[in-house]
Amino acid sequence: MKWRSLQESGSYRDMRPLREIFAERKEAIAAYVPADVQAVHARTVASLKAQGLAAGALKVGMKSPSFELPDHNGKPVSSAYLLSRGRLVLSFIRGRWCPFCVGQMEAMSYIAAEIEAAGAALVAVSPQTEKQAFFMHDQHRLGFPLLVDAHNQLARKFGLVYRVPEEQQALYRSTFVHLPFTNGDDGWELPIPATFVIDRDSTILFASANEDYADRPEPLEILSAVETFR
Repeated sequence: MKWRSLQESGSYRDMRPLREIFAERKEAIAAYVPADVQAVHARTVASLKAQGLAAGALKVGMKSPSFELPDHNGKPVSSAYLLSRGRLVLSFIRGRWCPFCVGQMEAMSYIAAEIEAAGAALVAVSPQTEKQAFFMHDQHRLGFPLLVDAHNQLARKFGLVYRVPEEQQALYRSTFVHLPFTNGDDGWELPIPATFVIDRDSTILFASANEDYADRPEPLEILSAVETFR
């Protein structure tokens, strides 16, 4: 139900660039996941790219929608409060079952203090239930809040949501990635991974969205964007 990382076994911190961590995970998938299963995931990504989902997401210069969402402990967190204190780094992820989400969140956690020192708050958003968000936050020792976006309501406003196709649903079920349980609804919907840097007036300063869940911005690129607009 979740992806285990080396970090969980002790004080290990993988400080390599995210692209190297992802390359290693892609190699493991290529070696151990059957080719027909890999093909289903590849077709899903190709279909989303053909639909231009990322191209329709909110972009630099646009206004970010306001929100108030519970965090992994059930505490309400509002964009108004976060932006009253500085800029905001907002990352949308799929869930704790995704090895690439885990890798990205751990890497972001390592620079959370630097993002804060640069005058920004860091939060991540997923459609997982509060319980699943708590498990992910606790097991991977994340240094920032993980917000619960029930039914992908906020992700939808950012233009990130898609319905998992039937053939991929079948694969997920067979590998115990049962989204109705994980997300607490029967929608079988996910956000494509995306990260935004948002200014205090809600203007988007940096935007990265990609239909390929294994292609995400480097944490240092996000930190650079925060520092550029300081």
